[in-house]
This record gives sequence, C-alpha cells and structure tokens, in this order.
Amino acid sequence: MSSKIPEKVKARVRSSARYACGYCLAQQRYTLLVLEIGHIIAKAKGGTDVEWNLWLACRLCNNAKRTQTHARDPLTGKRVKLFNPRTQRWSRHFKWSEDGIVIIGRTTIGRTTVVALSLNNEIALVVRRNWARAGGHPPAM
Repeated sequence: MSSKIPEKVKARVRSSARYACGYCLAQQRYTLLVLEIGHIIAKAKGGTDVEWNLWLACRLCNNAKRTQTHARDPLTGKRVKLFNPRTQRWSRHFKWSEDGIVIIGRTTIGRTTVVALSLNNEIALVVRRNWARAGGHPPAM
C-alpha cells in the first residue's frame, strides 16, 4: 500500500468497494489482514495513485495480480484484459459454484482472471469452505 495515497482517498476506495476484495469478494470483516488498496494498472506499468486506478484487494489477489493487466484465456489462448473491479460487474464475469466455494469464470475476462489471479487456490478454497460452514459465505451480491 502506498503511503502517498491520501487517507481520504483510501477511505473512499474502501467504501466504494464495500470493504471487500474486488476479485474474490473476501470481506474485510472475515479476513485477518487488512485489505489492501491495489492499483488496477500497476505503477510499474504506468499506473498512478489517482482514485479511478485504485480498488480494494485481499493480499492473495493483490500478490497474484502483481503488474498484470492481461493474461491468456485458458479456453481460447487469446490475450485478454483482466477483470476491472472498478468498472465491471463481478456477477457479469463470475459466479459461485453451487456450494459457494469455487469462483467460476462466465466470460473470457472471468476465466482469464480466475486463472491469472489463482482465485481458486488451495488457501482460498479452505478459507471459503470454513466461511461457508460459519454461514458467512458466499457474500450477497
């Protein structure tokens, strides 16, 4: 998280994101670590700290995303833009498996983002399974 981002901007981003990761929808109230302010276009790729380029992400998603803005669709092999949680609707590109544990890509953007960000990594699946047992998952859309 950049210390150059004003606290007021960080607060607006957290509120706009409804205190949930823009990629896996992990909710701040259920996570041990503070959700991070991530860059949609990484600073290393020319992105800036302007509000429209910032969104909330959990540590796993933010670390997996790194500087990626595009990746290969696992079905077609085409290079595709990753999901942008600031401008795109999660439910358009993803859905939950019947048990609410696995994130399924509905579109090329969804499929690509699931793979590129490892949204169904082993840790995430274990945590979601436990959240579901406790009645806190999947989050309401």
